[in-house]
Amino acid sequence: MSSLKQLVASLFHESPLLLLFTVSSIGFLVGRVRVSGFSLGVAAVLFVGLGVGALDPALRLPEIVQQLGLAIFVYTIGIGSGAGFFTSLRRRGLRDLAIVAGSISLAALLAVAIGRGLGLDAASIAGLFSGSLTNTPALASVVELLGHTGASEAAKSAPVVAYSLAYPSSVLVVLLVLFFARRLPILEPTPSRRPPAGELVGATVRIKPGVSGTATALAHTSGYNVVFSRHKRGGRMTVVSEDTLLEPDDLVSVVGLERDVHAAVAALGVESPERLDLDRTVLDFRRVFVSRPAACSVPLHDLDLVRRFGAVVTRVRRGDVDILPSAETELELGDRVRVVAPRERLGAVAKFLGDSYRALAEIDVLTFGLGIAVGLVLGAVSVPVPGGGAFKLGLAGGPLVVGLVLGRVGRTGPLFWTLPFSANLTLRQLGLVLFLAGVGTRSGDAFASKLLAGQGGGMLVAGGLIALASAGSVVAIGRLLKMPTDLLGGMVSGIQTQPAALAFVAERSSTDQANVGYASVFPLATITKIVVAQLLFAWLR
Repeated sequence: MSSLKQLVASLFHESPLLLLFTVSSIGFLVGRVRVSGFSLGVAAVLFVGLGVGALDPALRLPEIVQQLGLAIFVYTIGIGSGAGFFTSLRRRGLRDLAIVAGSISLAALLAVAIGRGLGLDAASIAGLFSGSLTNTPALASVVELLGHTGASEAAKSAPVVAYSLAYPSSVLVVLLVLFFARRLPILEPTPSRRPPAGELVGATVRIKPGVSGTATALAHTSGYNVVFSRHKRGGRMTVVSEDTLLEPDDLVSVVGLERDVHAAVAALGVESPERLDLDRTVLDFRRVFVSRPAACSVPLHDLDLVRRFGAVVTRVRRGDVDILPSAETELELGDRVRVVAPRERLGAVAKFLGDSYRALAEIDVLTFGLGIAVGLVLGAVSVPVPGGGAFKLGLAGGPLVVGLVLGRVGRTGPLFWTLPFSANLTLRQLGLVLFLAGVGTRSGDAFASKLLAGQGGGMLVAGGLIALASAGSVVAIGRLLKMPTDLLGGMVSGIQTQPAALAFVAERSSTDQANVGYASVFPLATITKIVVAQLLFAWLR
């Protein structure tokens, strides 16, 4: 048995790539195991890496692996969240900033108090803070900061060990907080200003006497989020434009969420058994991939598809969700849109939007590499802090901030910064796996030493207590502010930066409010944790 162990260890030591892919694949397998509906997901790669590193201290991946993974991971988060992040700042910026800052500050104070009580050093307290809030970029910023101080490998493992011990209890506690929060009296959701998402349905309404006006005016006055697509009068079928005048006895196709469609039909007339959307003799529809950069980051109103092609977009499929478009909706690379147009013009519409699946699988290496390079430069800038010392955004914060800005800008002249939705998710997952596998294998020996010495139990409990205080305070504040339950659950998940918690809330929600809440605070919470983790380490040294 010992000879087999030596053979495997020798094989892994000679081939870091074999070690990387073995840890990654086993981690994914472990991450799929569900216990009472809960699974570790991709975070299991970290724990498998710790286990492998504990078997033999020589089994560690080169440091460049975790650095590369981290830069890709945080940059793709920024690119994907930029537009939504700045939109949420304009609408609820002060409120969200106060909630994020209060929750994270409470977690930091508890981490210091409990860490000092346990006799932890500065690096371990920073790791405890990062683990209790399950934030990998914050952990990475501390590890990177330790590297700049010339710390030994054992010293650089201290925050990783604390993170790994605090992480599991934190995830479990946050899920419990969200479970019990949903048992509290449910508040009525506030109207979302984002394009509504969910299952979209269609109906045909016959305009009743006394109702007349343009499609835009009627949609606005009805107060319901619907899209008008087809218009029939006297046997003539046309696409509805903003200026189309609707008169009594006209037939109009209405698309939206079921409750909005029913309400709009009742307000405008009666539902007709004639389904205009099934009549494809004059107007037809097609699902088209948005793969042409010039059609992205531009409001649909400015694309003016009605004037160009006599076409209207009735649905936008983004990821796994159908979004009801509005005049302000900006298409993104990777969207699948449902277009209604005269049959002979559908080909021209598809060409205008791109409709190339192959193009969606390709990455603009120029803008992707340039964006990360600018992020790395920003991350290297040292900012003085009161009392002496300095902090840097580092590998974790620099690419994230630049990604957020470029994700909001979308394009600069001929340069398109955004990534196709599918490519973004693939790169994000790849980057996270590289980082977790690298940091796990390099910290396994220290992790095992802590457990064998009986020093892990305290940090395990501490992680749960800090997470309970942080998530519980957000729930309490949200209830006082009368936030909708699903929106509040998404905000808790975003502040904790826990995709598992978001999935828990979203699976039990019939609206898009959980995703809205998550996206509104996730980037802000990530940046704040990166800064706070470094400040904790700098001030406690």
